[in-house]
Amino acid sequence: MSLFAPLGALLSYLADALDPVFGASATAAAIVVLTLCVRLALHPLARSAARGERARSALAPQMAELRRKHGKNPEKLQRATAELYKKAGVSPVAGCLPTLAQLPVFYVMYHLFSTGSGGDLLDHTLLGAPLGGRWADALGSGGPLGAHGLVYLGLFAIVAAVATWTYRRTRKAAAAAPPADGGQQLPGLAAVARIAPLMSFATLITVAVVPLAAGLYVVTTTLWSAVERAYLHRTPAELREGERVSALS
Repeated sequence: MSLFAPLGALLSYLADALDPVFGASATAAAIVVLTLCVRLALHPLARSAARGERARSALAPQMAELRRKHGKNPEKLQRATAELYKKAGVSPVAGCLPTLAQLPVFYVMYHLFSTGSGGDLLDHTLLGAPLGGRWADALGSGGPLGAHGLVYLGLFAIVAAVATWTYRRTRKAAAAAPPADGGQQLPGLAAVARIAPLMSFATLITVAVVPLAAGLYVVTTTLWSAVERAYLHRTPAELREGERVSALS
């Protein structure tokens, strides 16, 4: 309980501060504000992960050479790859850190609104839909176009729009990137490359099955991730366009 009480108290404090503006949806607004604060605090990790991805991309020719030399000896290939990353100062898991760092916050949010440990927080709503409820509950009280169902449809629409934009951007970047292995695809790599961009749509399932409060956290952090990644992974053309706009303004 000691892990959940501080977050519950913080949410209550933020909700009280936001109540004059958002009224009955103040707790939902507090969840959005808390999520944005968490992501802002994790932004340095995201910048580090982006630098790591660029560094790994720059190592693609060396990796291709290692695969040609040690492709038949997985142990040698693993040691050589680790040595190459170490010399370049690149961590292969750096890109996972922002996601992993969010898991404790998501778990606490889920626990607060699914086990009753959130106390009176469970009585709060988002546009009338209970923050402790799920999509199945909304379908049972008015259907998908009922008052509660429309709240979920709005969240689904945001997630679908972000996922579609992310999917198109990822496919465009993959098409523009040079082959990492001299044009030779590793076994199974092509299938992974096709499936990976679709994973962003899995967020729709998460929003549908978790409590609305946790779903609101997921939607907010997903939107932040899409904007943050687009900013940190701008192409040279986008950077030039940004410089041109800044110069004109």
